[in-house]
Amino acid sequence: MTGERHGIDVRARRRRGWPGRTAPAWAPCAVLLWAIGYGGLRVHWASGDAPEFPPLGTDLFPVAGWGAVALVGAAAPLAVALHRADRWRWPLAGAGWGVSAALVTLCPLLLLDVVAVLIPGLGLTVDPAGIAGRLGCLTGGVLLAVATNGYRRRVRGDRPLFGGRIAGTPRWAFAAAYLAVAGCLARLAAQYAAGTAEIPFADGPAVLAFEVGFLLAGVLLPLALAHSWGRVFPRWVPLRGGRPVPRWLLLGPGFGLGLLLVVYFGVGTGQLAVETVTGSWDPGDGTYPLWFFWVSMPAYLLWGLGLTVAALAYSRQTRR
Repeated sequence: MTGERHGIDVRARRRRGWPGRTAPAWAPCAVLLWAIGYGGLRVHWASGDAPEFPPLGTDLFPVAGWGAVALVGAAAPLAVALHRADRWRWPLAGAGWGVSAALVTLCPLLLLDVVAVLIPGLGLTVDPAGIAGRLGCLTGGVLLAVATNGYRRRVRGDRPLFGGRIAGTPRWAFAAAYLAVAGCLARLAAQYAAGTAEIPFADGPAVLAFEVGFLLAGVLLPLALAHSWGRVFPRWVPLRGGRPVPRWLLLGPGFGLGLLLVVYFGVGTGQLAVETVTGSWDPGDGTYPLWFFWVSMPAYLLWGLGLTVAALAYSRQTRR
């Protein structure tokens, strides 16, 4: 009877247009292996044998030490439960998504790691141990998300998590792309309003490369995700004119940068709110006033959110 009911479910999915592919059964096993290996490293570090992690003294933020060990430990039984469950349970799925998001949220400093590696010479510290700790935590969060989505596919059908393919660019995708551009420009406006804008040529090629990359990622990338010239190269482009744009040429930086901005400045904005309310905000050297951070950090957050949503729409448009 169970097999018969399963066959009916598969046929029903196919009639709805969602082929019954097998959910990724390897993901829960990968989470278990990750929890054993990475969890052992976190226990070792939490016991007092952690490196220095310059310049902040920690690899994860805002929770490290035994708090990070607890999150890693929670992923292991969740992986087993996700693999064994044969019915849809919202608490189980919510726990899977929640722990996955928490693990990713502990890695906001990866944004600085990416900038430091891609543009050396900016004065940012490249700490191999810290980068390894953050990448390990991010890997576990992604694996747990894959396992949770595999559980959803197995018991509820193979419908894509964020919907199927769409033919044209919806209005919400245009709105997200221009929201990202507005966030980037608002950040630049705050810089000039604070009276600290400098000519990048005076600080060397690394700062110039950063400024150029800043504008490309804040203006060109989100607009390319929304407009047709981001799917087909314009005719005037040498060698590639009129040909399709490789989808991951835009999806990689779109999703990657968007999520890094959301995590880094989402955590930073929350920290700024707590420090503002409690009166513990540290002005540092006094170069930037408090209002500057209340403009620039939410602007970065809007940039990341808009970029992520625009990349999601682009993914659905270019999906085969």
